[in-house]
Amino acid sequence: MTVDEKRKLELKTMYQIVGIYCHDKHHTPKGKLCEDCEQVWQYAQHRIDVCPHMAHKTFCSVCKTHCYAPIYREKVREIMRYGGPRMMFVSPIQVIKHMYLEWKDRKQHTK
Repeated sequence: MTVDEKRKLELKTMYQIVGIYCHDKHHTPKGKLCEDCEQVWQYAQHRIDVCPHMAHKTFCSVCKTHCYAPIYREKVREIMRYGGPRMMFVSPIQVIKHMYLEWKDRKQHTK
């Protein structure tokens, strides 16, 4: 998988997780984000777009570089804790693909 493909998958996954969180917590229609969640999404999108570790990316939570500002880091952590596990019900194939890439990257870096 190319770096660009990984970035697109990361963006898609993040948008879906923010969408799950926003729909459940802020009662927005599916596919729509409230103003606060839209702001978090725009920030996360920018951070993913400029991520210097995308070629060897693991989950952001275990990354050595903290590229999210503290105020966003806590909000993204809250969103991921809520929406991440629920992704299995929304897009199980995408979750498996994401986990496979994580496993594959980790395996390559331990050799």
